[in-house]
Parts: sequence; structure tokens; C-alpha cells
Amino acid sequence: MNANVFPRDRSLTVVSMVVGILIWAGVAVLVGLNGARALIGVASTAAIVVFLSFIAYVFAKSAAIAHLRGNAIEVTEHQLPDIFSQLRACCQALGVPKNPTMYVQNGNGVMNAFATWFLGRQYVILLSGVVDAMETNPNGVRFYIGHELGHVLRHDNPVVGFLRWPALRLPLLGAAFSRARESTCDLHGLACSQSPETATRSLAALSAGAKSWANVSLDGYRRQVATAKGFWMSFHELVSSYPWTAKRAIRLLDKNPEIPRRNPFAYLLALFVPYAGRMGAGVGMLIYVYFIGVLAAIAIPAYQDYTVRAVLTSAAAESQQARQQLVQYYLTQKRVPASLREAEVADQLPNGIQLTLNPNNMALTVHSKRGELVFTPKRDPQGQITWGCTPGNGVKPQQLPQPCR
Repeated sequence: MNANVFPRDRSLTVVSMVVGILIWAGVAVLVGLNGARALIGVASTAAIVVFLSFIAYVFAKSAAIAHLRGNAIEVTEHQLPDIFSQLRACCQALGVPKNPTMYVQNGNGVMNAFATWFLGRQYVILLSGVVDAMETNPNGVRFYIGHELGHVLRHDNPVVGFLRWPALRLPLLGAAFSRARESTCDLHGLACSQSPETATRSLAALSAGAKSWANVSLDGYRRQVATAKGFWMSFHELVSSYPWTAKRAIRLLDKNPEIPRRNPFAYLLALFVPYAGRMGAGVGMLIYVYFIGVLAAIAIPAYQDYTVRAVLTSAAAESQQARQQLVQYYLTQKRVPASLREAEVADQLPNGIQLTLNPNNMALTVHSKRGELVFTPKRDPQGQITWGCTPGNGVKPQQLPQPCR
């Protein structure tokens, strides 16, 4: 059904997936820099969060589905057969192999429709306001059915949704993806409708209401779109999950619609507003702060470990000559020197690093500004002396230089 997929939906589907995978890869690298223990800790925490989130999802979603099945009207061949025949016709037109379960639910005057999923089962729900509004246009409800079937067909599976998730929190990208997906679903609704005019008037009911939709001027939509290019109009659409209804109508009416370009300065402001779905820009900013905070909590310790490791690597290299002198003294005198001075080793290196010697086992402690390294000699069966390296005061295992690991 590529003809029913909005072109920008195709491109943003690929872009968002690539960006999402890169973000997860970056997070994995940052966590990995803190060592295997940190990686295991983060993975364990994530697993617990996912498990608890799934439990919460099951309880919340099961309650919603139970309420739906117990109170709404299921659309079948025997219950609301006219609507069922339109569902079946739309599924055939869109190539949906199995009809999803459909319900009509009291919307208390609200006109809308939506699709949902629970444990692999698909549901399409029409609010009663939509059904009542289309009473004089029985086939008009097909647009809403087709739109929701578009969501069913384009819905991400859990793995894909997880990989894409961080990309959709980014400014501009997340909102653009959502708007493109809505335009795709509109095209699915158009494919189920008898004509572009029928689809457009069905869509117009969301704005004009249950009765006035029949009197809406479709040419008036074109004139309205032509003026929707100011700064604030552009900005608020850029951070919104839905295109302006007027633009949606024009895309249904015309194969090559003339959509004015948005104000370029609006992109600069929208760049600082992360996407938060229908929760709005304010929540988006909170998500942005939270996301940056999580990255900072990972990146700052990793950077600190890197800087300490760099200082200790230099200290280990600078003290190499001292360790060689101690070995030479031991091999010559057959005993451990009582002090560094006895072995003619300076207790302070040119860069300010301090050295101390344990006269009992000839362990050499290197004192740097970022912590201590303890080098302990060991004699192998061939009589050769090698040095082992362990962290001293102020040094964590993950901060050790590579030769000490």
C-alpha cells in the first residue's frame, strides 16, 4: 500500500530509526566506559523498569479494554451491520487480511476515532459523535475507519518502537514523524472513501461539527491554507503531533496540493522544544531536561574517569625508571633497599609526582594529583621480577591505566 503512504512518512521512518539506533549505541558506549559493572547495573535497572512498566501497562490497558467490551457496542454483521459492511470494505481496499474488532463508544459529544492494541489484538473505536455526524452521509464514516486502519498497518512492533523511541523525543524530528504518520493515515482514509470530496467533508466534521460540515466550502480551505504561513502558525505546527486540519483537507482534495512554506525563523525556536506527543511543549521541555540529565549522569562520571586515567597513565610511565632502578638494586644487593635514597631513586619526579617505598616488600606507591598507584614486585620461576599494579587511595578500578588492568 505504498500509494497510501505519505512520502515524508517513508523518509522519516528511516531517519528516525537510524537516529534512534545511534542514540542507543551512544548510550551503550557511555555506559561501557564506566566498566562492565556499570553496564550490568544499568541493564538491570532498565530491565526492572521495563518489567514494571509492562505490568502497569497490562493493568491499565486491560481495564480500558474491559470497559470497552463491557460498555461499548461491538460492530458485527448483526450489530450495526451498515458500519460493519464499511469496515469490511475498507479492509479489502487497504489489504488488511483480518478485520480488527470494532466498537462504537459514547463520546459525550466528542467526535473522534482511535485504534489501540492489547496483547496482539487490534481494536478500532468510533466515538458516537462521528457516527451521528455522518448520519446523512452513511459512507462518510469510511474515512474514519480507513484512517484508523492506517494506524493499525503502520503501527511499530515493540522492538522497533523501542529502538525508535529516543529519536522521537528530539526537537522537530518527533513531531514531524507524528504529523507525517497522520497524513499517511489520512491517505488510507481517502482510499476507503468514495471520493476526495467525501473524505474531506468527513474530516471537516472534526472542526465544523455534526451538522455544519456539509456546508463547508472546500475552496475556502484552499484560501485558508494560503494564509497559514506566519511565524506563530508555523511554530505551533512544528511542535504539534497533528498537521493543521486545513492542510490535511487540501492534501485529501488535491493530488499535488500547494502548501505554503513555513516561516524559517519558526524552526529556530522549535529546535529547542522536544516532542512530547499530545502532552504539549511544556512536558516536552521536562522530558528534554530529564533526558539531558540522564546523559549527563552517565557522561560526566565517564569523563572524570577518563581524565583520572590519563593522569595515572602518565604517572605510571614517569615512574618506570624508578622501578627499574629498584629492580637493579635488588638484583645487585640481594635485598630490598631500606629507602629510595639508598637505591639512588628520587622521591619526587620532575612533574611533581611523589614516590614512597615499602621496605618490607619493595612496593612502590606513586602519588599523583588524582590518586595513587601501588606497584608491587613479584619474582617468577625464572627469577625475573615483574610489577603488578593495583589502585591506591582515591582511585577506582575503572580508572586504572590500561597496563594495570
